Amino acid sequence: MNNNSSTTGSNDSNGSTGQGEQRVALVTGSSSGIGAAIARRLAAAGVRVVVNSARSVEAGEKLAAELPDAVYVQASVADEADAARLVRTAVDTYGRLDILVNCAGTTRFIDHDDLAAANPEVWRELYDVNVIGVWQTITAAVPHLRASGAGSIVNITSQAGVRPNGSSIPYAVSKAAVNHMTKLLAKTLGPDVRVNAVAPGMIDTPWFDGVEGIEESMAAVAERLPLGRVGRPEDIAEAVVDLTNSSYITGEVLLVDGGGHLL
Repeated sequence: MNNNSSTTGSNDSNGSTGQGEQRVALVTGSSSGIGAAIARRLAAAGVRVVVNSARSVEAGEKLAAELPDAVYVQASVADEADAARLVRTAVDTYGRLDILVNCAGTTRFIDHDDLAAANPEVWRELYDVNVIGVWQTITAAVPHLRASGAGSIVNITSQAGVRPNGSSIPYAVSKAAVNHMTKLLAKTLGPDVRVNAVAPGMIDTPWFDGVEGIEESMAAVAERLPLGRVGRPEDIAEAVVDLTNSSYITGEVLLVDGGGHLL
């Protein structure tokens, strides 16, 4: 017996719920890089997608136009009203919300031993987007995800939230906070909504554009990794979509780092 076919609100790999309706996903920070790869992968699986960015309007609109059934909404998750409007627009457009992927994020590249540079302004800037922005979007989305019957949240965090590394200490701590938020919410929101996180290692994205010495750093990391290369956005997208389809996984922080956690 296929249990999924008889479970209210369950979903299958073609993007439909167990009742035959197409699922709807909101992917924050999805105009480029990892977020864009996630949006494309979800769309390829038959999911209707809401593309979002705070600033890259042209890129976001272009991506939404390329996907089979997608819309673009400009909004900053760091602004509570914007986060609520983003979720409301998704529901108003498609009539439901089944998946929330929190990919919007920001950082500052600061050496860990430069404590003075990691000043309170930097902490507030990163926390506003990386932690509070995630929280605001989730709280706006939860009633709709519960109504879905099979709601799924996937937070994009970082290996830096698990291990003592990353672009800066404030960034790493912000991602550790979201990892713990993921587990707390998984315990709180079940069984109606599953909450998981994907924690990427080094991924070759526009995130690193203009960072001095990044090509050498990536080559050095690739040489040490058990899988012999740095990640691609598609590697993270694959893991995210798998989690949205895995009906018995919640509270998991999945490291997608080419085996970097083994070093």
